[in-house]
Amino acid sequence: MKSILLFSLLFLTTCATAQPVNTGWFNSIAIKGYDTVAYFTEGKAVKGSSELKYKWNGALWKFSTSKNLELFKGNPEKYAPQYGGYCAYAMADGEKVGIDPKSFDVRNGKLYLNYSTDVQNKWKADVEKFIKIADTKWQK
Repeated sequence: MKSILLFSLLFLTTCATAQPVNTGWFNSIAIKGYDTVAYFTEGKAVKGSSELKYKWNGALWKFSTSKNLELFKGNPEKYAPQYGGYCAYAMADGEKVGIDPKSFDVRNGKLYLNYSTDVQNKWKADVEKFIKIADTKWQK
């Protein structure tokens, strides 16, 4: 019974003090370990390496190359996903929802992640509208 109460307290505390970056339940890894810079440089989702990592904004970011790591260190805001790495489509509804790192959109120099391919298709139906709404909701 004590362990259930402790877990409940931990869960509620974690939810009440949500991190600025979407990470795993039991770790602090951003984008499920995918290289955020690779979305820009390679145009695809690339798994990062445990050897190439950097702590920024309360999360651990992994990279596939040392060049990508250095690019991120030089300007993390440029490469970090919008809305803390939560699903961009869901953020338009004011919701923080997890993502599939392979469902992404780089638009106007910004990275947007989505929950799934199906959700991404909905997102792409009217991206500019969803960005405008999500930007407002994220500020709240």
